[in-house]
Amino acid sequence: MNKSTLEKEKLEIIKWVTSLKDSTSIERLKMLRANPKKSDWWNEITEEEKTAIDKGLADIKAGRVKPHKEAKKLYEKWL
Repeated sequence: MNKSTLEKEKLEIIKWVTSLKDSTSIERLKMLRANPKKSDWWNEITEEEKTAIDKGLADIKAGRVKPHKEAKKLYEKWL
């Protein structure tokens, strides 16, 4: 990645961070800053979490998805 591209990416991340509304994302970013490990997060999660992610990816590939609007309506009482 060249310097110009890197700078653009940083600015995009800054814009994204300033738009965050939930404290969970902020807390995760703070944890990342405090502990900047170079290991892949995939190696840090459980087999159950990996299986769930793989199932979700398979659902996406098979077209078993709902639009965001429908999901939001379904879960709005918890949001």
